[in-house]
Amino acid sequence: MISGAELTIEIGSRTLLDNGSFLVATGEKVGLVGRNGTGKSTLLSVLLEQADPEVHHHGELKIMGQVGFLPQVPVPQGLGTEPMGLSHVLSARGLDRLDDELGHARRALSEDPSEHNIERFTQIEEEYRNAGGYDAEAVIARMADGIGLRQDLLLDDIDGLSGGQRRRVDIIRLLFQNPEIMILDEPTNHLDLSAKRWLMDELQGFSGTILVISHDLDLLDKAITKVLHLSNKKLTEYKGNYTSFQQRLEGDIAQQEKRAAAEEKEIKRLSDLANSMRGQTEKRAKTAKSLDRRAARIQENRTEVTKREKVVRFKLPTPERSGTTPLEIRGLGVSYGDKQVLQRVSMGIGRGDRIAVVGRNGAGKSSLLRCIAGVQQPTKGSIELGNNVTLGYFAQEHEQIDLDLSSLDNIDDRQLKLESERRALLGGFGLSGAAMEQDAGSLSGGERAKLGLAMLSAGGCNLLILDEPTNNLDPASVEAVGAMFSAWEGTIVVVSHEPDFVLALKPTHCLRLPEERFDLWRDEDIDVVAMR
Repeated sequence: MISGAELTIEIGSRTLLDNGSFLVATGEKVGLVGRNGTGKSTLLSVLLEQADPEVHHHGELKIMGQVGFLPQVPVPQGLGTEPMGLSHVLSARGLDRLDDELGHARRALSEDPSEHNIERFTQIEEEYRNAGGYDAEAVIARMADGIGLRQDLLLDDIDGLSGGQRRRVDIIRLLFQNPEIMILDEPTNHLDLSAKRWLMDELQGFSGTILVISHDLDLLDKAITKVLHLSNKKLTEYKGNYTSFQQRLEGDIAQQEKRAAAEEKEIKRLSDLANSMRGQTEKRAKTAKSLDRRAARIQENRTEVTKREKVVRFKLPTPERSGTTPLEIRGLGVSYGDKQVLQRVSMGIGRGDRIAVVGRNGAGKSSLLRCIAGVQQPTKGSIELGNNVTLGYFAQEHEQIDLDLSSLDNIDDRQLKLESERRALLGGFGLSGAAMEQDAGSLSGGERAKLGLAMLSAGGCNLLILDEPTNNLDPASVEAVGAMFSAWEGTIVVVSHEPDFVLALKPTHCLRLPEERFDLWRDEDIDVVAMR
């Protein structure tokens, strides 16, 4: 069970939740929803006692039961005794530590079969067995196969995995832990369709309690039975899945607006009638005062209307005209030690082209984009930018953002010299005045994505390299980002697992990995977009 009473959460002068109360009962599967920046991830951090120092809260919070948490941002090097995927997964039950201790105890027993060493070995071995140590390999293998992760990758350095591979490892860890309560922040980021379906089945079959933040509407429709809606500093509960929540929310707002309009009409009628009686007979003056009191009572108890969420629109500036061929790649290869992820990629990109890079998880898509952006050196081959090209890079994990600076200070001031211009730009990407002053490290994943987009806009780029630009964005923002890029006149190279977003871009060409086939876009290429 998770509960909160009279809970207020603030970051600096920015109030995210004002006197909110909620209950996630034992066995309930609840979706925490709301626009980017409303405070969903911050609420989870407060629940888990992991909030940043600048986050302040007061009120009552209770969690009853063992908690497993899937964070939006992975923990560097994992949580295991060794920096590899398997150790990270085993740490969910403490088996990484127990396995190490069991090895030491076994060696000590072999060297000296004393009563003390026998007792110690027996105690650790029993603890290891009770934690499922002897079945762990088979259980983890089943989960890896289900979510589409090659088992050998669990033995690799965890920080060397791609975003999609790391997400799968983190999900396996959570499911392997099998806690009483699961708290998940954007669990389907980086997952392909088959992995999403498998995860949904696992969550539906989980007998414990679930609290999940997700912008994946399919997940919210299939895996939850209640919605907590965080909007305008308030938490509101709705029974049912996400679709039923949207219908009820629209119905509630419509009724509130209708009642508020009727109350406004009645207040005006009473006030007009009272005004018409003033300055006449004493009896009419008393009636006017009575009408005033009636109007005041209605005014005092006016229906509070939930604000409708604004339509989201983003815009990039018209880019300067680049040369005819803004980007030329010849024989590019990328290796990590003995592992070669890209062999010999070659492609010439024309001005205004939209290149979708597609392929399975781990095929080298992000490595290619990092090389193009100049943040990673290829093992071989060359990358040439054409005449009058200004390149902008949107990194999958937002590495282009300085997390120690505020949103405002992250915006390049070479073109937007006035602070008022930079503030207007951030506001146009949905970052409020208070969010502009926060350190970028304390922003939610969705807010960081919007900051990254604003940084592209401020850079005056005409060649954009985009690695998962819609990750962590709410549905309305995903649609707005698609519309923004589809209307933009520059050149784009993009990796995305969102088929609707890729189609909105109207790709001209496709680079298919690991085949390294560069060709005109074909309709069937969209089937590979969701393969990660």
